[in-house]
Amino acid sequence: MLHGSSFGAVAFATALLTTLPAQARDEQKYPDLNGQWVRAHARSQWDPSKARGLQQEAPLTPEYQAIFEANLAALRSGRLGADPQIDCLPSGTPRMMIAYEPLEFIVTRGTTYIRTDHMNELRRIYTDGRDWPAKIRPSFEGYSIGKWIDEDGDGRYDVLEVETRGFRGPRTLDADGLPLHKDNQTVVKERIYLKKDNRDLLHDEITTIDNAFTRPWTVKRDYRREPNPVWPEYLCTEANNHVRIGKEMYFRSSDGHLMPSIKNQPPPDLRHFNQPAK
Repeated sequence: MLHGSSFGAVAFATALLTTLPAQARDEQKYPDLNGQWVRAHARSQWDPSKARGLQQEAPLTPEYQAIFEANLAALRSGRLGADPQIDCLPSGTPRMMIAYEPLEFIVTRGTTYIRTDHMNELRRIYTDGRDWPAKIRPSFEGYSIGKWIDEDGDGRYDVLEVETRGFRGPRTLDADGLPLHKDNQTVVKERIYLKKDNRDLLHDEITTIDNAFTRPWTVKRDYRREPNPVWPEYLCTEANNHVRIGKEMYFRSSDGHLMPSIKNQPPPDLRHFNQPAK
């Protein structure tokens, strides 16, 4: 006759044996995205198939084309203020997918996570069948809902389709200050999938719908699985010597003194440091 404790142990073991195979079968449905993914493109501009700057041929409205050209002119003069990363602000979506530092994909039954040590960014893509919430708290990464798709009917998922909304800014698409609209009404749609004949190559087809554009803009970014990963630690503020004062960006020297970042730059306003003695 089984004692209460023995009966409980047997019941637990039975439940475990029936649950684990089901979980294993469920995990086998998903593609293997384990490991470290580094960008397969040497270029870090938004569309890796084209040169940077105006050669990106971004479908900008006249207003935002003028903003982009002004950002490029400022960059050529030495001014870096058009890039929010100068102030250690995160890249956000979709720029995070440039993969300045390696990406990691963590797939679970209800959520797929994309993380990087660059700006310590983390995306949560909900794949549990939920609908859009009535109110989204804006964030740089946005709120993402995804759906796994078995395109060839073999019982395993091939593609993760994602839509992301609910942004805050400022955000740009790359370090050249390629702008997104200041209203932050961006919608980003993605198709993420492994290459059929090379499971160590990952594709992300990214379509950005934004009021700064005359049409949706689709680019394709590729990542390769790193066989010997080393995970870097990236601390933006640790090595950031840029100092913004008002609308001007200055540089902090190794000895701690403030320096101009461009030729003939005026010094900061010191009116509150030169108060006459009472």
